[in-house]
Amino acid sequence: MARKVRTSSEFRDALLKHLTYTMGKDPEHAQFFDWRMALSHAIRDRMVDHWVDSTRKTYEQDGKRVYYLSMEFLIGRLLEDGIVNLEMVEEVEDALDHFGMDMRTILNDEPDAALGNGGLGRLAACFLDSLSTIGCPAMGYGIRYENGLFKQSFVDGRQVESPETWLQEPHPWEFERPEVRFTLGFGGDVIYENGKTLWRPAELIQAEAFDTPIIGWKGKWANTLRLWAGRAVDPFDLGLFNAGDFAAAAEHEALARTISRVLYPEDSNEAGKELRLKQEFFFSAASIRDILRRFDSQHDDIRLLPKKVAIQLNDTHPAIAGPELLRILHDERGLSFEDALEIVHGCMNYTNHTLLPEALERWDERLFGRLLPRHLQIIDRIDDAHFKAHPQRTLSARSDGQVKMGELSFIVANRVNGVSALHTDLMKQTVFKELHALHPDRIVNETNGVTPRRWLHNCNPGLSRLITDTIGDGWVDDLEQLEKLEPSIRDKVWIERFEGVKAANKQALVSYVAQTHGVKLNPAAMFDIQIKRMHEYKRQHLNILEAIAHWQEIKDNPNGDWTPRVKIFAGKAAQGYHFAKDIIRLINDVAKLVNADHATRDYLQVIFLPNYNVTLAERLIPAADLSEQISTAGKEASGTGNMKFALNGALTVGTLDGANVEIRERVGDDNFFLFGMLADEVMQRRMMHDHAQQAIAADPRLARALNALRDGTFSPEDPGRYTHIADNLTWSDYFLVCSDFTDYWRAQREVDAAYRNPDKWAEMAALNVARSGWFSSDRTIRGYMCDIWGAESLLA
Repeated sequence: MARKVRTSSEFRDALLKHLTYTMGKDPEHAQFFDWRMALSHAIRDRMVDHWVDSTRKTYEQDGKRVYYLSMEFLIGRLLEDGIVNLEMVEEVEDALDHFGMDMRTILNDEPDAALGNGGLGRLAACFLDSLSTIGCPAMGYGIRYENGLFKQSFVDGRQVESPETWLQEPHPWEFERPEVRFTLGFGGDVIYENGKTLWRPAELIQAEAFDTPIIGWKGKWANTLRLWAGRAVDPFDLGLFNAGDFAAAAEHEALARTISRVLYPEDSNEAGKELRLKQEFFFSAASIRDILRRFDSQHDDIRLLPKKVAIQLNDTHPAIAGPELLRILHDERGLSFEDALEIVHGCMNYTNHTLLPEALERWDERLFGRLLPRHLQIIDRIDDAHFKAHPQRTLSARSDGQVKMGELSFIVANRVNGVSALHTDLMKQTVFKELHALHPDRIVNETNGVTPRRWLHNCNPGLSRLITDTIGDGWVDDLEQLEKLEPSIRDKVWIERFEGVKAANKQALVSYVAQTHGVKLNPAAMFDIQIKRMHEYKRQHLNILEAIAHWQEIKDNPNGDWTPRVKIFAGKAAQGYHFAKDIIRLINDVAKLVNADHATRDYLQVIFLPNYNVTLAERLIPAADLSEQISTAGKEASGTGNMKFALNGALTVGTLDGANVEIRERVGDDNFFLFGMLADEVMQRRMMHDHAQQAIAADPRLARALNALRDGTFSPEDPGRYTHIADNLTWSDYFLVCSDFTDYWRAQREVDAAYRNPDKWAEMAALNVARSGWFSSDRTIRGYMCDIWGAESLLA
């Protein structure tokens, strides 16, 4: 539909209207919160126009819809996204300036939506942006966590977790849908009645929908993120309340809300495991019922479902969606088991994100059977059907007293995809080797990507302006146009502008760190950044071990020709992952000593920034000179941080792991600092029982750094604090930190040498930008649409 032209004065009136009638304030008494909420509602109004149009067109066209089920959606702040994607930056700035308000101050007042942990959730958010930009009719489904992943702070260097209460204030982007509620169950019995098998749950809970519009680039299309909140079927017992038992009167409501209260509850105990499984069934089952409700509103023949619906399981968390859909089709709608299974297989697809066997979810069959007794029976029948079709197979979804969600997802899926070329190949050779042999055409590759709107255009406006001045703005939704930059990189004036952008971004980070943490960083130093979820395979301990060895070398020769470096870490460790939490404490203890050392601090600083989230990443990535992508080869499925760094002009030091392989191929070997063993070498090295001791004996720097952990150099008040880390690296060292240390040291000294030639460094960094256009989530989503979903864009 044609849109009328709107003026700045019209938006100013809309802003004032929301300040007055939504917030109940006049400009003279409004606070930052009031202005942000008024602005958010005014922008949301503009989104809704596009959202309604897109929804209407989706129903009219009756094309295939995509449903993306994910435990996490790390969407970050939404206000700036909306303003930029609607191309309203100048309009908003003018309106706020009229009232004496600064747009950047208002934008910075918005909290992050705490709906995810790391790469899994951020990928899902990028995909939502790209689905809307491309015009593919889609919905994201997840959980509306009241308290997302915990807020991280440090006490004596230790990680301390507290609730991330992002919903303490109103969330202006969502629309509550009380008319969309589904009653779900747990436990109970399976009965046989009139020739049918029926599940009679003992515990009931309601799922209520909350919708957020996701606007694409230039507002051409908008899709929906639907999040489910837990509600009690009978929320309040008036009799108990009047009898004075106030707590018991509200017990049902409290228990129901527990299911959507916290992202990834601590599951090292039985209660935590039960809650985690309940969460996974809760959002998967609600989503399946919602998908069927929407399908039924337009179609009478359930056998058309695979032609109209594509369901994507983002990792194994929503794996129960397959058996739940099968249960509804067979038990409630009367289809034969074989027909129901065929429909499920036609709809379901599964994205694998890990090669770590322990990360492929497995549930104790007793817990699973107690909570979901009918689904356990259905999984057994899925196994039986799979065995009849492939009697040579030995692998099953239920065996050894466990329900194996990775195998289940693979068996029910039409397509299974990896997220980088290396990862996909390794899936075929390792975790799904036997299943791949049975289904050789099922596994496909869709290398991850990132949205260029948030991860370059929005977060790095200086670089975005330089790119647009050079090649026009078509790159924002066609990122491979960045290759047009290459001729300009040979121009000295252009390179100087590029260097100026990086310097400004670094200075902005210096100011932020000084203001928020009281630490003064050296903006002339190399900014060496590792920001990731804390995990041994991501090897933050390799990074800090090399930093210790580097510090020791500088102390030995303080007048040497050292390249000044600031090492920046950020990331959260799971609450029960004590080894990762100890690595955080070690980094903080190293920082405390190194930063106070007058002999070395001009050459080396270390800082761990707390409470890593999307907003902090948006500050750090544009300011990075060096990107640390140092996981053990064969362990990182893809990574998307590596793409964001390269896209923003950081050089990578990394292993040939995940998407690093493809990044290096595209940016060029000379613009990537490679180190470490290859994936097959890792497996061979691990077979040597004394691989760590051999590596330590061969490298005095490594031995000396480990000794510093043992002798209490970084914890004199508690000398034995890090002995267990040193022992782990000396004896087991499963992730081969010691075996890769020497080559990592070599690569870091190459980095030092390259950084001492600023013009050459700038050229290498600019080439990373120009050659990273392939790593757009728009390209990834087009791959899914073609190879997996069979979906089409509805944009004219």
